[in-house]
Amino acid sequence: MRTFTHGTAMWDVACPQRPSRMAGLTMAGFCVRDLDALRMVPHPAVTLVLEFGAGSPVLDCASGPQQRGSIVAGPGLGSGGAVRARGENVECVQVRLSPVIARAVLGASPAEIDGTVVPLDDLWGREASRIRERLGDLSSWQDRFALTDALLARRHEAGPLVDPEVAWAWHRIVVSRGLIRVDGLAAEVGWSRKRLWSRFRSQLGLPPKRAVKLIRFDHAVHRLVAGEGVARVAADTGYADQSHLHRDVMAFTGATPATVAGEPFLAVDDIAWPSRGTTAFLSSPGTSGPVADRR
Repeated sequence: MRTFTHGTAMWDVACPQRPSRMAGLTMAGFCVRDLDALRMVPHPAVTLVLEFGAGSPVLDCASGPQQRGSIVAGPGLGSGGAVRARGENVECVQVRLSPVIARAVLGASPAEIDGTVVPLDDLWGREASRIRERLGDLSSWQDRFALTDALLARRHEAGPLVDPEVAWAWHRIVVSRGLIRVDGLAAEVGWSRKRLWSRFRSQLGLPPKRAVKLIRFDHAVHRLVAGEGVARVAADTGYADQSHLHRDVMAFTGATPATVAGEPFLAVDDIAWPSRGTTAFLSSPGTSGPVADRR
C-alpha cells in the first residue's frame, strides 16, 4: 500500500499484484480517513465502488438524490462537475469496467445507468450486502482483490455479451484515443449506421460520438495533469485549438483546464491505476480486424 498526498488530500492506495482474469477490468483499493468534496471527473468506464469499512462514501449529485455505500456509475459520471464524493474512514475497492464487459458483470446494460449513480443494492439485491461482509472479513488487500475478481468473473461468465460488432466499434474508438471518424465504423462492421448507433447506445450506455469525445477528453486531461501545456495537448489530441479543448473540459468537469489539472481524482491515477491506458478500456485487446464476418 502506498500513500497518495496531493495538497490536503492524503489517501492510502493499494493495487493488485496480479492483473484481473478479465480484460477490461482494473481495480484499486482506497483507505481514506477524510474525503472532502472530491470532484468526480468523467471517465470512459463503468465505475463500481464496493465499500466495506466502518465509514461510508457519500456522493452528492446535483441532478439526483444523495447516494451512500456501494454504488455503480455509468460512463461519464460527473459531467459538468455535478458529482462530489465525501466521507470519513472510507475503505473500498473501486473497479473500473470497460463498457464492453459491464453489461455481463452488472447483469444490466450501462444504458440503464446512463451516466448516473445507482446503489448496488438496486442491481444485486442481497448479494451486494454479502459482498460487503465478505470484503470486511478479509484482512489483506490482495485477498480482497482476489475475491472481487472471482465474484465479477463468475457474473461475467453468466451474463449477456455485447454484439461483436459493437465491441469492435468500441475497440476502434479506444485505440485511436478518440481520433476517429465514427461515420466510418458502421461500414467497417458491415452494419447500417442506424443499427450500429442503436446497438452501441443500448449495450454500452452512450452513443459513439459521445464515446469519442469522452475518450479524447480522458487522454487530454491526463496529459494536462502530467504538466503538459494546454496548446500542446490540444494540438496532439485532436482539438481544433485551445478554445476547443477549454470548452470540452468545461463541459465535462465544470472547471477550467488549469483547475482540472490539479484534481486529486486524476492525480492519483499514476498510483492507483499504473496500467492506465487504452487497453484498460478494452475487453479483447487482441482484436485486430472487423467482425462483420462473425455473424
